Amino acid sequence: MGQDRKEVIASAEPLPFPYNQRTFCRYEPIEKRIEAARVLVVDNLLREEGDVSELARAEWGPKLRAHLQREREIAALAIENILNNVERLVRRPETKVAHLSELIEAAEAFRPEAIVLSGTLSDFDYYNPQLLARFRDFIRATRIAVLGICGGHQLIGWSFGARVVTLDNREPHERRVNRPYEYQYRFVRITDPTDPIFAGIHDRASGIWQDYTLEARILRVWQNHGLQLDRVPEGFKLLATSYLCRNQMMVRREAGQLIYAVQFHLEKSFEDWRKNPTRWEHPNESRDGRIIFENFLREALKHAANQST
Repeated sequence: MGQDRKEVIASAEPLPFPYNQRTFCRYEPIEKRIEAARVLVVDNLLREEGDVSELARAEWGPKLRAHLQREREIAALAIENILNNVERLVRRPETKVAHLSELIEAAEAFRPEAIVLSGTLSDFDYYNPQLLARFRDFIRATRIAVLGICGGHQLIGWSFGARVVTLDNREPHERRVNRPYEYQYRFVRITDPTDPIFAGIHDRASGIWQDYTLEARILRVWQNHGLQLDRVPEGFKLLATSYLCRNQMMVRREAGQLIYAVQFHLEKSFEDWRKNPTRWEHPNESRDGRIIFENFLREALKHAANQST
């Protein structure tokens, strides 16, 4: 084992007591347990010059194209991870990728059973206000099941009246640099284990969830964000929380809508699982996100069926 790997293992965040005393994790082959699903994946990152605000043009100046190029590179990674989850969980997946600016038209043409919103990179005041307004109108009216991830979570909250602030509760423009960040694998606590997104959490025999989730209602999930919602918007219910960012997960089940939003990157699950040197080396490191993603797809399919009756 190389020195770098020893240092990574030594610095890894330990599991909370008593789970840090366990020297193993269960091996779990990934099975496709969903027969079919039609999923629209939305790229929320900036793409073209028309996507940015006048503020972004003024502050980025001649570096605008470089900023957009970086957004495109990050977007490719984010979308690949989301698509990989769908393809690994569904036997016959149908997927379509659309940019945020194309969301309304894509939803009408593709008629998905679920929409998954990617994360973001830039602050929302760098977005063209018309782009954000179109999304707000769509998300407040859609009856398609939606899952928002990180920046998608924040866009949903903003659309329903919450403010997007830094982790120390400052306005984003006040802390462009030197912000506190929540990064790497972190623990969040489930506040409502009765929600269907946590299906199987009361059934130890199912072998789905980790012991720390079954016994202590803890999730271990990948974090990478410097912004958060200042509150849970009206009409939503808090599902998970943490000390640094209170609103880690929420759901809306009102007015015929089903909208889940998570601050963490649950889509990282299969990326990490696939990159393990062997399938015996901690393949369950990030399984919590994978389980939530699968449960969302199940709930989305039920919701779509109810909408069609």
